[in-house]
Amino acid sequence: QVQLMESGGGSVQVGGSLRLSCVASGDTARTKYTAWFRHAPGKGREGVASIYVGTTVAGSSSYYSDSVKARFTISQDKAKNTVYLQLDSLKPEDTAMYYCASSPTWLYGGSWARAGEYNYWGQGTQVTVSS
Repeated sequence: QVQLMESGGGSVQVGGSLRLSCVASGDTARTKYTAWFRHAPGKGREGVASIYVGTTVAGSSSYYSDSVKARFTISQDKAKNTVYLQLDSLKPEDTAMYYCASSPTWLYGGSWARAGEYNYWGQGTQVTVSS
């Protein structure tokens, strides 16, 4: 079992920034990817970014949706079992509940953005952007 705890959400104005954190605990040794998804009212769940956090290969490949590329940055601190999502240049359409999720499997191509590839989820943290 893996437990994920998000924090860092809040209310900001257009153009503002936030940094979300996702702390993992439990049986994290098998985790290969940690991702951020978001869910806005009336919209489907959207994969925002994902990062390789495993130890099998060196490096930490990251992936982004087109809607956040160049504005959001995903990173990790392995020593703290924490994945961050830096949100810059926020827009009203970024308003959503943000969830982190972890996957024990290798992900290829666009599969990083499929919610079904992730088997552990946090409770979410709300991000609200007002104009």
